[in-house]
Amino acid sequence: MPVKVGQILEGTVSGITNFGAFIDLPGGERGMVHISEVADSYVKSIHDHLKQNEKVKVKVLTVEGNGKISLSIRKAEAEAQIPFEDQLAQFMKDSEERLSDIKNRDNKRGRGAWRGR
Repeated sequence: MPVKVGQILEGTVSGITNFGAFIDLPGGERGMVHISEVADSYVKSIHDHLKQNEKVKVKVLTVEGNGKISLSIRKAEAEAQIPFEDQLAQFMKDSEERLSDIKNRDNKRGRGAWRGR
């Protein structure tokens, strides 16, 4: 089954370079975690954070048409720490605020057009 953007998967570190690590994913696919996506803090050496054949949780950031899969360990860890209910509550709050902003903007435009006639 192909991976999809936003999925959190468990993979195995299959190769480490100076700029990132290659992760074998379920289904035989392989993606790459750039060094900037390994940890929230500065990563001087990726070898301080990852080892060959280590199991890691990753979040799929992008899947390009040429088959390249971009992954993030730090974003997978961040989401794992936040309970789903909290994520949903934050999403609902953000959505309500955006909807309120849109309604206010529409109301202002409607009143402004009426006064100008």
